[in-house]
Amino acid sequence: MNETVIECRNVETAFLTSLNRPILNQVNCEIQSGEFVVLLGLNGAGKSTLLRSFVGLTPVVQGTISINNTVMTPQTLPKIRRQVGMLFQGGGLIRQLSAVENVLCGRLGVRKPWQTLFGFPKQDYRLALQLLSELGLHKHAYQKTSSLSGGQQQRVAIARALIQSPQILLADEPITGLDVMAAKQVMDTLAKLNNEHGITIVTVLHDLGIAAEYAQRALVLDAGRIVYNGACNNLQSEFAQINSLSKK
Repeated sequence: MNETVIECRNVETAFLTSLNRPILNQVNCEIQSGEFVVLLGLNGAGKSTLLRSFVGLTPVVQGTISINNTVMTPQTLPKIRRQVGMLFQGGGLIRQLSAVENVLCGRLGVRKPWQTLFGFPKQDYRLALQLLSELGLHKHAYQKTSSLSGGQQQRVAIARALIQSPQILLADEPITGLDVMAAKQVMDTLAKLNNEHGITIVTVLHDLGIAAEYAQRALVLDAGRIVYNGACNNLQSEFAQINSLSKK
């Protein structure tokens, strides 16, 4: 049986006046080591908020989040963040830097400021170039990321997350704005990391077809609560039920 790597117990975030409720409202869930889990829901359901709470980017006002059996607190957050990689919507890259320089930025969290005053050590450069090569970007390592396509930029962002050697990779709408081919490349990359390297993947998606193709399990949120936790082969009917209930 796989070990639980993410556990939420009665998680609640701040009250949002415009919604007249907490963004997350008594959320309970577990994610196992090596799973590929997708977070789904309508706009405002709380998908990205839940994902960001796994690395402390969204403060929790009630309940607990544990990562690898460590309860998240201000004191344990640095340790937790060393185990979790985060892939933001649009990549979150520094556009004027080259691809390899962006990847190296992923090492800043594990090095003290004085250690980077004179640049990164050779082993970090070798690792950054190796990751770019594995993601099919060896020819673009020294190009500014502003000159790369959307799909290429997202793969640079994946390499930046991987240089931290994370056990868990969180991806917030990683294919938004990408064309069909670029989206497939990004999702195939995430699937490969999951299948071949055993990295636990948790991603927010909007496309139910892509979710069904890649994820092993879906958590569907509605009004800040998890309303479905299960297989991805019947998502259309689940969303139809959610829509009908929300209209009542």
